[in-house]
Amino acid sequence: MPAHSYSSSRFSGLDQINRDNVPKLQVAFTFSTGIVKGHEAAPLVVGGTMYIVTPYPNHVYALDLTRPGAPVKWKFDPKPAAAAQGVACCDVVNRGAAYANGRIFFNTLDNNTIALDAATGKEVWRTKLDDINRGATMTMAPLVADGKVLVGNSGGEMGVRGWLTALDARSGRIVWRAWSTGPDKDVLIGPEFKPFYASDRGKDLGVTTWPPEAWKIGGGTTWGWISYDPDLKLVYYGTGNPGPWNPEQRPGDNKWTTGIFARDVRTGQARWYYQFSPHDLYDHDGINEQILVNFPVNGKMRKLLVRAERNGFIYVMDRVTGQVLSADPYGTVTAAKGVDLKTGRLIPNPEKEPKQGKVVRGVCPAAPGMKDWNPSAFSPRTGLMYIPHNNLCMDMGVMEVGYLAGTPYIGAEVKMYAGPGGNRGVFTAWDPGRRRAVWEIKEDLPLWSGALVTAGDIVFYGTMEGWFKAVDARDGKLLWQFKTGSGIIGQPISYRGPDGKQHIAILSGVGGWSGAIVSGGLDPKDPTIALGFGAAMQDLPNKSTGGGMLYDFVLP
Repeated sequence: MPAHSYSSSRFSGLDQINRDNVPKLQVAFTFSTGIVKGHEAAPLVVGGTMYIVTPYPNHVYALDLTRPGAPVKWKFDPKPAAAAQGVACCDVVNRGAAYANGRIFFNTLDNNTIALDAATGKEVWRTKLDDINRGATMTMAPLVADGKVLVGNSGGEMGVRGWLTALDARSGRIVWRAWSTGPDKDVLIGPEFKPFYASDRGKDLGVTTWPPEAWKIGGGTTWGWISYDPDLKLVYYGTGNPGPWNPEQRPGDNKWTTGIFARDVRTGQARWYYQFSPHDLYDHDGINEQILVNFPVNGKMRKLLVRAERNGFIYVMDRVTGQVLSADPYGTVTAAKGVDLKTGRLIPNPEKEPKQGKVVRGVCPAAPGMKDWNPSAFSPRTGLMYIPHNNLCMDMGVMEVGYLAGTPYIGAEVKMYAGPGGNRGVFTAWDPGRRRAVWEIKEDLPLWSGALVTAGDIVFYGTMEGWFKAVDARDGKLLWQFKTGSGIIGQPISYRGPDGKQHIAILSGVGGWSGAIVSGGLDPKDPTIALGFGAAMQDLPNKSTGGGMLYDFVLP
């Protein structure tokens, strides 16, 4: 799975590559996907085969690692509907596949989940889950747990109603579906639901915390990461922003958007929920990864989860109850004043609240958040969390917007720019126990790649200029870097190859929301492009070109 484990640690126990020899890393092989769009996926390695899922048209490749140059064993073309490209808000990306019991599971942009025979590439089943005519797409990587394939949808900027669906891994039939908005029966809220905070208790809050009927086009799409605790039988995942971005059109907390659910994997029934950003003001989706750890708290070991949230705070939560134990900013936050640990509520800053007829300036973090979807890593060796993130602020104006199925439903105009210091990206090593940064690296451009940490005490990540970097996990010292052909927004992996050696692999290919100015061929002179991200990325075409290449590295 892309996260390596159900705990989403993105920690590799391999240590052949270490701080002493990592400068000797060299290219083992490369592979071109032939697609010049944003490559956000993590490659998968199972035995002697590497599997790659591309952006639209979502080709799946199986590469033979037992042969020199890793030639193609098979290729699968799902032939997704071309019209899906027109409703994808933020490039035609795909975040990867999952493997279980001899099958590869992945999603297509036009809302199909597909199972392939991992050995032959032949289609086993295909299940259609949503409609591009409503503006829905699918970009997330599935998670397979308890015999179920867990998948969610994208399209919050199109007024799409979000859901998480569990499919039977053998047949592809729908086992359960939990909506992110609407009445309790749709959200799968029943007697087992016991949220920790009072604001999340009540009947049909997915309806009553919205204006009449607004929940039907309310967003809350679930396009991010899922973690799983096999002992508790709970899956954890976040919900996206409410629609539209204009908060004046949707008074109320807008449940169950911008929050995290814990659900019984067997039935989908909600166990608890917590809302990171009630009545979200800034497109601060709650879809980021949650890393499951066991830490002592006041001398007693507790099951916890740690999230570097889009709203600018790192949350440490009890994953059994949903209680927030701490919430600390990991960058410049002007949009909120903190988190009230008694009520669990985010404390908004009234001076930065968007109002129609007024442009609010200096909102930090900007709409992509302090950190977007790109996942952090956690090392049990150092006890540190490694976070690739942004340093972006924005000016925001909102206006009335009408809903038309399959078209943008935003109601906001945004202009983003570098935050304090002028750098747009930061890589931070965070100690969740001591609640502070241990070291950080400032990067010119926003960081949109995932992180990987290994037992060799090396952290890997990529930059949007195309540098793939290895740094010391303990002090952040740069130990090695390699210039790839395009900006990196993918997820690095570590694996032991058939040759017995530890390899590191990454997909290079700039794009996604952050790189849409390049992958979409947009006009850099227009600051409103890419939902306002273009204003912060006008120089990207001078620093990175489009691409689609896998790089695999090994020691000589």
